Amino acid sequence: MTRRTRLAAALVATAFAACSGNHAEGPPPPDSTQAAAFLDTLEQRTFHYFWDLANTTNGLVPDRSPTPSFSSIAAVGFGLTAYPIGVERGYITRDQARQRVVTTLRFFWTARQDSTTAATGYHGFFYHFLDMNSGARYQQVELSSIDTALLLGGVLFCQSYFSDPADSTEAEIRRLADSIFARADWQWYSPRPPVVALGWHPESGFLPYDWRGYNEAMILYILALGSPTHPIDTTAWSQWTSQYQWGTFYGQTYLGFAPLFGHQYSHLWIDFRGIQDPYMRAHGIDYFENSRRATYAQRGYAVANPGGWTGYSDRIWGLTASDGPGDLTLTIGGRSRQFHGYWARGASFTETPDDGTIAPTAAGGSIPFAPEIAIPALWSMRNTYGTSLFSTYGFRDAFNPTFTQTTPSGWFDVDYLGIDEGPIVAMIENYRTGLVWRVMQTNPYIVRGLCRVGFTGGWLAGKCP
Repeated sequence: MTRRTRLAAALVATAFAACSGNHAEGPPPPDSTQAAAFLDTLEQRTFHYFWDLANTTNGLVPDRSPTPSFSSIAAVGFGLTAYPIGVERGYITRDQARQRVVTTLRFFWTARQDSTTAATGYHGFFYHFLDMNSGARYQQVELSSIDTALLLGGVLFCQSYFSDPADSTEAEIRRLADSIFARADWQWYSPRPPVVALGWHPESGFLPYDWRGYNEAMILYILALGSPTHPIDTTAWSQWTSQYQWGTFYGQTYLGFAPLFGHQYSHLWIDFRGIQDPYMRAHGIDYFENSRRATYAQRGYAVANPGGWTGYSDRIWGLTASDGPGDLTLTIGGRSRQFHGYWARGASFTETPDDGTIAPTAAGGSIPFAPEIAIPALWSMRNTYGTSLFSTYGFRDAFNPTFTQTTPSGWFDVDYLGIDEGPIVAMIENYRTGLVWRVMQTNPYIVRGLCRVGFTGGWLAGKCP
């Protein structure tokens, strides 16, 4: 699918005109041969995080690496999304992919589902983190509605991608995916109807919080409304949108949420170009354009750099949830600086949680929205920081040039994070071919959810009853 996000040629030329002294050459335009080669390398290396590191006996993907860790069910969802991309790119064979996928789906369908603390899930939902080997709940983490939704995004993508009617394994993939999705009891997960709760613990029940207001949970509501067995009421969407915040930040007027992951996750699987719900119709744009504006606003914030953080520029930017140097306060250059470990960093008119830590996935997950600024940002990060930042599986999770307590050039994460690797590989492919979007346009549950929400226009025309 040809992307439809190019700006005017004059704007593109302006975006690439500057070149700092740290670079031997300026960053390439998105359509250049040089940029294509870079995206080839980045996409393949990032794909291999999921292919190389998943447990081949159950399909579970580690939350992070090389630090030993539990599995993140959201990372599994991103892995399930990556495997068909690997087939289309020629990294693996179709048979290799379907064997990995069917192993993963068999595990999630047969894993223990009950209210005990040793289970993998309950009522069709799954615990946020699982033991990499046994698949049981990790410590006392919550049964997570959003992480289950991100897992289901990958499950449904595989259901629609593996469509060969003559292949028995692909038929099993479709059956398992259908069963796993249909089992999720969204009505049970709505203790304060019609909205969906954030989490549940077997020890204490539901958390006292529900999903309201714009963030990464847009796909959660589309899935909950698209369920063939336990759908929530359509009034949930108006409850969700009732706490949206519309404002202006660094020249961009849009629906605000500070970390960029909130503007990216749902877009991995759903093509929001040209389709609108009632809220976006009233504001004259779609969610894709909203994410483009959020991306530009973050870049504008980095250029202005009101916090005076080291390294920020028009080509070194991007705040989202990521690792960080640690929870401590230091005096640097005569100024007290508060740093954090894993933290939801961001910049919007809603808030600006920022400690100088940049995550490459912020730009990587925004490639389809604004390739003319996102690709040069990634290029510049790699060229500026080299193997300290870009290595075996593409970009390490995050870096902080202000934090010079460890090295003169700043702090660099040792880990790659699955939930930050996933958006990079999926969004590069969506930018290049529209693969995930095109396949998911055929998924009946995605279509049903969008129609029940009230989305109309674009590729949905003629699909809603």
